[in-house]
Amino acid sequence: MAADLSWREPGLDTLVGLLERYSPTGAESEAVSWLVERMRTLGFSTATVDEIGNVVGWIGEGGYQVMLLGHIDTVPGEIPIRLEDGRLYGRGAVDAKGPLAAFVDAVARVGEMPGIQWIVIGAVGEEGDSRGARYLLPRYRPHLLIIGEPSGWERLTLGYKGSAWVQITARRTLAHTAAPVESACEAAVDIWARLKQRVLAFNQGREGAFDQLLATLRRMESGSDGFEEWARVQVGLRLPPELERPTLDKMLKEVADGATYVIEDFIPAYRAEKNTPLVRAFLAAIRARGGKPSFTLKSGTSDMNLAAPAWGCPTLAYGPGDSSLDHTPQEHILVEEYLKAVDVLADALRGLASSHLSLRE
Repeated sequence: MAADLSWREPGLDTLVGLLERYSPTGAESEAVSWLVERMRTLGFSTATVDEIGNVVGWIGEGGYQVMLLGHIDTVPGEIPIRLEDGRLYGRGAVDAKGPLAAFVDAVARVGEMPGIQWIVIGAVGEEGDSRGARYLLPRYRPHLLIIGEPSGWERLTLGYKGSAWVQITARRTLAHTAAPVESACEAAVDIWARLKQRVLAFNQGREGAFDQLLATLRRMESGSDGFEEWARVQVGLRLPPELERPTLDKMLKEVADGATYVIEDFIPAYRAEKNTPLVRAFLAAIRARGGKPSFTLKSGTSDMNLAAPAWGCPTLAYGPGDSSLDHTPQEHILVEEYLKAVDVLADALRGLASSHLSLRE
């Protein structure tokens, strides 16, 4: 969507350019092509599109690899781009073109540093099956990883809950509606009620949302073939760190009570270490810009859940934006916050480069 750029403020070109190019999951190509050219204009050593469709740009040829992994796709729902009272509106302003644009601008500002390679990736499909991030896992092995998700310019995200989708199907022999037998729909409703009770029992004594199991009923459907009727419920689960798949499987088997169930796309929760050079560099950078740094754990799921355990390196998520605006019709980002986040990122990257150089010497 073309925007009226008469209001454009300095430092927003990358962000506005991305917002102009609506890119819901599966339709990222225009935004991808534009960002490749933008990276080249900003002086990236290389900017290209990989085989799955991710934008990949890097600066420097050093052996110490710092990856800044964001995503370029958004949820559906185009929002007209406009600036009102210092708030920049547009789909993806928060989730997560704001963080991705900040990565690009910060790395371009820092430029080449001895012994370090900065890699910025705008992954496709994060709001869907994370195909972009999954493609990267066997192909990279960064030393440090920064995930581009909204945290606010003063906060660092150290963890995300896991997720799973569950399909539960109850079947019953078709009977007359006057017969005193349980219908498939009644059976499915009872299963959902039992699952809610199990979730409540699991959460007893767990005060923080990050440590609780959360379940939501996302869909219900039913049908019959004239001899048998069936009813299916789709349940979305947000998983705490210690809940592993065998434990979930046992819970579902008990509540299903003979009904069939399928666990789809199980992604474990992940919590990063706090005492790392990466975290310390960001804490120093936030304080240097007058901020009061803090930490947060998110109830959603991100590409951190896939990449961090696969690569086993120090990790955190950072980016401008208020995550409560994710996916909403009011999605917007404060211009001042975006610019501060770019400053913090650039300072943190310089701090990491300085620490790495001193260790080499």
